[in-house]
Amino acid sequence: MADMKQEEISHPPMDQLQGLEYCIDSNPSWGEAIALGFQHYILCLGTAVMIPTLLVPLMGGNAHDKAKVVQTMLFVTGINTMLQTLFGTRLPTIIGGSYAFVIPVISIIKDPSLAQITDDHTRFIMTMRAIQGALIISSCIQIILGYSQLWGICSRFFSPLGMVPVVALVGLGLFERGFPVIGRCVEIGLPMLVLFVALSQYLKHVQVRHFPILERFSVLISIALVWVYAHILTASGTYKHTSLLTQINCRTDRANLITSADWIDIPYPLQWGPPTFSADHAFGMMAAVVVSLIESTGAFKAAARLASATPPPPYVLSRGIGWQGIGLLFDGLFGTGTGSTVSVENIGLLGSTRIGSRRVIQISAGFMIFFSILGRFGALFASIPFTMFAAIYCVMFGYVGAVGLSFMQFTNMNSMRSLFIVGVSLFLGISIPEYFFRYTMSALHGPAHTRAGWFNDYINTVFSSPPTVGLIVTVVLDNTLEVRDAARDRGMPWWARFRTFRGDSRNEEFYTLPFNLNRFFPPS
Repeated sequence: MADMKQEEISHPPMDQLQGLEYCIDSNPSWGEAIALGFQHYILCLGTAVMIPTLLVPLMGGNAHDKAKVVQTMLFVTGINTMLQTLFGTRLPTIIGGSYAFVIPVISIIKDPSLAQITDDHTRFIMTMRAIQGALIISSCIQIILGYSQLWGICSRFFSPLGMVPVVALVGLGLFERGFPVIGRCVEIGLPMLVLFVALSQYLKHVQVRHFPILERFSVLISIALVWVYAHILTASGTYKHTSLLTQINCRTDRANLITSADWIDIPYPLQWGPPTFSADHAFGMMAAVVVSLIESTGAFKAAARLASATPPPPYVLSRGIGWQGIGLLFDGLFGTGTGSTVSVENIGLLGSTRIGSRRVIQISAGFMIFFSILGRFGALFASIPFTMFAAIYCVMFGYVGAVGLSFMQFTNMNSMRSLFIVGVSLFLGISIPEYFFRYTMSALHGPAHTRAGWFNDYINTVFSSPPTVGLIVTVVLDNTLEVRDAARDRGMPWWARFRTFRGDSRNEEFYTLPFNLNRFFPPS
């Protein structure tokens, strides 16, 4: 057999991901963009409904309170997304609810001064005000780190090698929200997973009038078909005598959002009353803000890759974190019940559709604001069983995890040092949070269980986040282990031109502010 040339057995590293139909600053037709924006809106409903479904009953709220919190979260998500795509990183990212805030929020819910309130509605209102106060204070961390450019300075310690486990864990670390949730209602979740993979991958070349409709709208089509199937199962009485848990996960009429939501309701700041402030609550919430900061950093890197953009320079990354801090401030002012971060599932959808257009995400933000005001119409879509979203997450989170692994092309993976750092960071990034999760499920409290509640929240929140653990491990190892002669192995020569805004001419194309605002805020 003839010797093969080097270029025939290896693939050269690429700054920008190839194969996308539309990149960050190119746009499909308005009709296609609107349909794609609606698809992104539908996908983000899973988190927007699941977090209030988990937290509002613990706070003492009823079905109407849950519907109002869902509306508020979608409304603020729309605002934060629009601000981030216009003035933040300008990447096609949705800024939605974050599970990282669940631990400190539950800690506030269990505060004795709130738990002893006998009237459920009063307890819900007072708990929401306490959460608002904690979010308002803790949002200052991201605002300061972002607008002072401190996070940009910190990000200079990140190498392509160091970003491999962080970005990979942004997606792979969410495995608990994938097939374990499908297993709660296999007869709906498994057909959804198989149908979505079939439409988006095996049948993606099927075209209608020269348009790849199955590839572009596989989420909408598969959700519509399986939703009808699930409704038939519900209407036929299949789950009439099953357990409550099965009914919650399988039935299409258990969300109680449609009948509980108002026809028209515009969320507004301080709608729950004036926030209350507590140092303990604020310190505990700050841990979640740090976790959100790290998770968003990895998510921004993944979004840039799937939008066929260059890696965001430290200046742009810091600008985005500053605007995310403003978003957390809005979460506190409006009362969403939790903080926000970059929506990982919507980043995965960029890869699935091969559409990385910024305009599509901005249209999606418009849908969020519109349907959050028209409560009953929005609640109709929000009643989709969460098991169906979990099936889609299996693919979307996998996309984002694979993007993290793709950063290895810029490093030397024939180096034992690189293998050690990536392997240990990935393993501990999954293993440590899994230990914290299992301990919490068995003992009903985290491994950190001292008299200082804020300290418990800090430790339990930070080490329950796979990307955060991955970042801690990889940054320490990558910046202390044989650093002197490892620059090329770490991928630093490739990274160098993206460390400043003007280091690469493409940065101005992707990240320049609109309305000629760069003349007032010149990039560094």
